[in-house]
Amino acid sequence: MAPTPSDSTTRATAIGAVAILLWASLALLTTYTGSVPPFETVAISFAVASLLTLGKWLVRREDVGRHLRQPAAVWLTGVGGLFGYHFLYFLALKTAPPVEANLINYLWPLLIVLFSALLPGERLRGWHVAGAVLGLCGTLLLVTDGGRFAFRAEYTAGYVSALACAVTWGAYSVLSRRFGHVPTDTVGGFCGVTAVLAALCHLAFERTVWPGPGEWLALFLMGAGPTGLAFFVWDVGMKRGNIKALAGLSYSTPLLSTLLLIVAGRTRPSITLALACLFIIGGAMLASRDLWAREARKALDQTTP
Repeated sequence: MAPTPSDSTTRATAIGAVAILLWASLALLTTYTGSVPPFETVAISFAVASLLTLGKWLVRREDVGRHLRQPAAVWLTGVGGLFGYHFLYFLALKTAPPVEANLINYLWPLLIVLFSALLPGERLRGWHVAGAVLGLCGTLLLVTDGGRFAFRAEYTAGYVSALACAVTWGAYSVLSRRFGHVPTDTVGGFCGVTAVLAALCHLAFERTVWPGPGEWLALFLMGAGPTGLAFFVWDVGMKRGNIKALAGLSYSTPLLSTLLLIVAGRTRPSITLALACLFIIGGAMLASRDLWAREARKALDQTTP
């Protein structure tokens, strides 16, 4: 039997969710990059991602030009999303306290839910917004360690950068749906341009630190996973999956990241973590109600004589 549209959507959503698992490993891997500065880290890890993609094209004798010959709007969206997000994120961290900057940055899943209402065939329901807000509340608890934060006027530039960061990623993710005809492999080209731009920023703003063997391994794993494969599977999820479900599930990224840090002995569990877990899981369930409700109905239909 040929897969139904709902089967294809569920499969694409599951593929997109792999990105969330990969991004959860980013914080842990970053702790192993030592003193390598941020833009140098981005340049190396994205270079790894683009080289691995090029290797895949060459081994499979694919038409490289077919993947890269895309309209200017596609390149502007892709590079603007990947490089723009990271540039604004590091700018926010330099001009505002990390807690507040991260909290504003994590508005992007909620923005994806809201922006998705502008797409053809998408309908925004109350439970989608409620799920995203609930996830945001859980992230607030997690990022601020129980709500200890205070916005101050002197950091306005940093707050604006963090908000622009969230808007950039939300817009890139939703606009990917409008470019559904563009092959996912084109993301490899976006990674390559992002690596070059990050290298230029590194040369302009940072001092080069030569990584040691352990740091090279961490950078390679980052390029293969959270700053590589993650963007490819996310592209599949955004183009063909349930956008609102993926947005709700995205709030589990800081949760899973914290859990990995606990397992690795880099931080300790707490009551705040448990509460954040409840909020985020509950929010993800609400935001993905369409998906699991449809699967439940399908299972019921199959078991009913």
